[in-house]
Amino acid sequence: MRRALALARRALGLTSPNPMVGAVLVKRGRAIGEGWHTRAGEAHAEPKAILDAQSRGHSPAGATLYVTLEPCCTHGRTPPCTELLIRSGVKRVIVGATDPNPKHAGRGFAVLRRAGIEVIHGVLAAECARLNAAFNHWIVRGTPLVTVKAAMTLDGKMATASGESKWITGEAARREGHRLRLAADAVLVGIETVLADDPALTVRLPRARENTLRRIILDSRARTPLAAKIVSDEMSQLTTIVVTRDAPARRVAALSRRVRVLEAPATADGVDLRWLLKRLGKEDVTSLLVEGGGTVNAAFLLGGLAQRVAFFYAPKIIGGRDAHKAVAGVGASSLKEALCLRDVRWRKLGPDLMLTACLAAV
Repeated sequence: MRRALALARRALGLTSPNPMVGAVLVKRGRAIGEGWHTRAGEAHAEPKAILDAQSRGHSPAGATLYVTLEPCCTHGRTPPCTELLIRSGVKRVIVGATDPNPKHAGRGFAVLRRAGIEVIHGVLAAECARLNAAFNHWIVRGTPLVTVKAAMTLDGKMATASGESKWITGEAARREGHRLRLAADAVLVGIETVLADDPALTVRLPRARENTLRRIILDSRARTPLAAKIVSDEMSQLTTIVVTRDAPARRVAALSRRVRVLEAPATADGVDLRWLLKRLGKEDVTSLLVEGGGTVNAAFLLGGLAQRVAFFYAPKIIGGRDAHKAVAGVGASSLKEALCLRDVRWRKLGPDLMLTACLAAV
């Protein structure tokens, strides 16, 4: 199962809105075939493992299949994997996680058992479920799993009073930040970040060309410059500027000729984020990486809209009342109101530290 998990991870950032899945076919104590789901619309891990075995001259009949997720039993872009497993003569299927979709959970197991195939499930279940946390959240709630990412000094500042922020963290931490982008369907920032930094919001890793990261900009008054990178570069088709009715029609029209402009309902603080998350969910965005300034980060965190955090800490101190905080907003008035984290994990990345955690209430 650990080998199947490793195979599944090879498709990080490529399978959405499908889950990552890996499979290993074993016979007489040794692996005879393996496969993983590489992209939505292409063959699933199970048929790839069987095809791999056959290409090596091995018959799947009587073999045991290890797979990280319950085999599908419904017709989608591809035929049900359960039908192929039954036809192939596999005698045992060992599964990590159960299908998170309430309509399908356990059905694949039942189909296989009725065909006389032994089914064992729950092997490394937590790891297999964690692999597809974003897919699981989206399939159940219909909205993307939101991770708030920020790089800051030890005193929680992400920029000096003048706005200087490059670079707070080192190369290893920044590289990990790009891995977070690679794993996400979309990255979101606010208009102030665009005006201050003119970010490209791309994935700068070897596999970047395979990634289709969407770029979402919260810009209620359509202030995004036409010369901004996210509007004028070769990936402008991946950019969505989210405006409200307060945006001047002339500015909206100018931006619409370059990128997608989406009008959202407005709240007292700008774009209605709950509406936006539901809209993105309907557009098959399963995971959203928020890389905003302190105000945007606070809107998601303090508004109960985020499920995870990824905070990078550099061994530096900026200080000062006017330095930019990683999380701004009104904040908690008492410790009882403070956001608590669970599943906290720390990693050392060169001189920096990376904290990943889930929001306790999620």
